[in-house]
Amino acid sequence: MTDHPSDHPPAPAPDMPLLSVRDLSVAFRQMGKETLAVDRVSFDLRKGETVALVGESGSGKSVSALSVMKLLPYPAASHPSGQILFRGTDLLAVDEPAMRAVRGNDITIVFQEPMTSLNPLHTVGKQVAEVLILHKGYSERAARARAVELLGKVGIPDPEDRLESYPHQLSGGQRQRVMIAMALANEPDLLIADEPTTALDVTVQAQILALLKDLQREQGMAILFITHDLGIVRKIADRVCVMRHGKIVEQGAVADIFERAQHPYTRALMAAEPKPMERTDKGDGPMIMEASDLKVWFPIKRGLLRRTVGHVKAVDGISIAVRQGRTLGIVGESGSGKTTLGLALLRLISSDGPIVFMGKPVQGLGFKAMRPNRRQMQVVFQDPYGSLSPRMSVSEIVAEGLSVHHPQLAPAERERRVVAALTDVGLDAETRHRYPHEFSGGQRQRIAIARAMVLEPSFVLLDEPTSALDRIVQAQIVDLLRDLQARRNLTYLFISHDLKVVAALADDIIVMKSGKVVESGPADRVFKTPENDYTKALFAAAFDLETAGYGSLAP
Repeated sequence: MTDHPSDHPPAPAPDMPLLSVRDLSVAFRQMGKETLAVDRVSFDLRKGETVALVGESGSGKSVSALSVMKLLPYPAASHPSGQILFRGTDLLAVDEPAMRAVRGNDITIVFQEPMTSLNPLHTVGKQVAEVLILHKGYSERAARARAVELLGKVGIPDPEDRLESYPHQLSGGQRQRVMIAMALANEPDLLIADEPTTALDVTVQAQILALLKDLQREQGMAILFITHDLGIVRKIADRVCVMRHGKIVEQGAVADIFERAQHPYTRALMAAEPKPMERTDKGDGPMIMEASDLKVWFPIKRGLLRRTVGHVKAVDGISIAVRQGRTLGIVGESGSGKTTLGLALLRLISSDGPIVFMGKPVQGLGFKAMRPNRRQMQVVFQDPYGSLSPRMSVSEIVAEGLSVHHPQLAPAERERRVVAALTDVGLDAETRHRYPHEFSGGQRQRIAIARAMVLEPSFVLLDEPTSALDRIVQAQIVDLLRDLQARRNLTYLFISHDLKVVAALADDIIVMKSGKVVESGPADRVFKTPENDYTKALFAAAFDLETAGYGSLAP
């Protein structure tokens, strides 16, 4: 097998697992020091079966999955022990040409952060078609037709129109669906799904999970599912392996683990969830952010001359008002315009309609005129890896805003504030000289929160700030955000598809669909007695997932 790139691992014997991981260890070497990230992990995965790896951020889930496809940064990474048997062949022993024949054909992967996997210079249609052309020999016309079919299958609206879109023109959830379409294009035997529904709202999340199960039944595909979402585990997995500090502390059938968990960590993981907020009357504080009839329309261009034939109405006539010390939650499906609305309010994208920030009109202000406002308005983006410079250390990333807005600070004082900000979000300040790629997805999200909070802003846009976090850390971050808000009288605009987190943080809520607000009001009222049919459908989808493992949704 190792001599020819076109060779594929033989079919397994009927009683042999499709994938068998045995005593796998993964070590990373840096500056002469070796760190063990995975410690003698063993599990099996059979054809047509779904095995979930769960655990908190940094537990070794993704490192174990990347080892299966040999995508770790070798030679910095090594395997002190273990085998990864795919159809009886040890993948750790094969050469790179042989692995290239396996990747994309027999084993595919959906990564946690789609913006780091999709090429920003190519349309999504070209990227989906490329998989079919390279691996299956499709003609460009046939690949394009199949790409339309795949995008429609994973829930992309108007898939033929979206073929010409670039990744930055799609919502986070839509980008994740493009990744899933690419992974499923060649009908693999094993799909590794690394947090594939992290960026998806509850309705699309349910659709994607149902799609994966349908495809699994049709193709007999095995799925290795990495997630921190226990509700999803109970809904999709046959067996579950619970990881902590690089080890599997407990594994077994899903029903057995959920009903009779033995390990204390497993029980703590299942018990962790954001606590509902005890809402108090915060009074009528000063208005921090307000907008009237705000619109963000993106032109649709077609033809050789790229003429405008229509518009995508991402935000279509929305009016909002947020007072100091309060949290406005924005919920809705992926592509409903939630993030676009937030970026428009911060004047990070162009829009039409008046925007008033802290009593001053900011609509129409240029880059220099807006700069004095930037310290007071900060943002935590959905994709932390895409917003953190890979060339800067964590200390430099967090300190960058201080250098811009407080250039008079002495280096020692700047360092002190960086250490305090990292400690506030639960990170070890001693790791501040490392780089973003050395942290897990959840840890990178905490770095992004620290970068925003170090400037002590008045208004913070939180765009899915807990989406990459496991339930334990998620509950901690929610508590942290509430504590920061109480101590600093912060105002939040909180965008999320996780309704339980919204219920734990929001004072008021607006529900968006297709660029419009379909329902708004105090969070207590909207959660308990929704009036709009779309809101009811959105909550019904969430309740279905909640019943699968979260408990009650309403605060």
